[in-house]
Amino acid sequence: MDPVIKEIKIQSAAVPLKRPFKTALRTVTTAETIIVKISDSTGTVGYGEAAPTPVITGDTMASIKEAVTEVIGPKIIGKSLANSEDIKAIIDQSMVHNSSPKAAVNIAINDLIAQHYAVPLFQLLGGHTDTIVTDYTVSVGSVTEMIAQAQDLVSAGFTTLKIKVGSDSEKQDLEKVVAIRKAVGPTINLRLDANQGWHPKQAVYAINKMRDLGLDIQLVEQPVAASDFEGMAFVTANTTTMIMADESIFSVQDAYRIIKLNGCDIINLKLMKAGGIDNALKINTLAEAAGIPCMVGSMIESSVSVTAAAHLAAAKRNIKYVDLDASMMFTSNPVAGGIVSQNNQIQLPKIAGLGFAK
Repeated sequence: MDPVIKEIKIQSAAVPLKRPFKTALRTVTTAETIIVKISDSTGTVGYGEAAPTPVITGDTMASIKEAVTEVIGPKIIGKSLANSEDIKAIIDQSMVHNSSPKAAVNIAINDLIAQHYAVPLFQLLGGHTDTIVTDYTVSVGSVTEMIAQAQDLVSAGFTTLKIKVGSDSEKQDLEKVVAIRKAVGPTINLRLDANQGWHPKQAVYAINKMRDLGLDIQLVEQPVAASDFEGMAFVTANTTTMIMADESIFSVQDAYRIIKLNGCDIINLKLMKAGGIDNALKINTLAEAAGIPCMVGSMIESSVSVTAAAHLAAAKRNIKYVDLDASMMFTSNPVAGGIVSQNNQIQLPKIAGLGFAK
């Protein structure tokens, strides 16, 4: 008899970060998150996670708990894992928005399915590689603070840094990037993330100035407001540096819209925005058809959902970039197992499912 979903439990966690994480949108010193555990009739347990990010997804700790325990969970109890397509559709259609709780439940279902197939999830999804390379984020601070962060990360073995900008004027951002490039040298890849902090013309000025100064910026992430698709297209058309859409893309429909506008060169997939692995896969397929590569990133998430994101990143050839440093920022992680990180290398677990201790 096919296994059916029997029980859904949630566990809250609050973990201090090793150092404050500052962007143009927020400052985080302690990461709050919710771990979802779904058990089936065989006793197998699947893990998922929802990270509240009100300024991006609108989800809070309270709203995630309510969504999982009172709305999504009851609709899938008793459903057979043999009909996983239907389960995933129920999750998506259970309520509008609420992408983070949907992601947590979707991740746990995928974990269960891969365990029953007795393979690591990344192999079930495509199995492109078992090792990925991530960047690490230099959060917003003074020039001196950001240089120190960057130098520490290079010393730790990171070859690609993501620099947070957008909280100051474009000229101040330029000064910071110039100083960091000088401090780390020419061989380190630099990516910028403005977190919607610039207006379109500011973005074009800053990005082109950096190009003219020979700063060799690999890509710039979400330079303008998430809702300003035309602004994204303006920046993309008026710069030669690759422009990546992040907060603009929550759904396949968002991806289709920005592709039609030629509004970006890269799309950032995040499980908390997409509502889980399956919708992120759909966005990646659409992007690949349009000749657009993808990155896999995360919010401030623990090793549970970062491991799920790593499985996604390792599975597909079109995912060319990885930004999965979040769980490295935690002083501890709430569940044992998952990915193993050594400097900038992330090794995928070789055991069934996501690879967590049960």
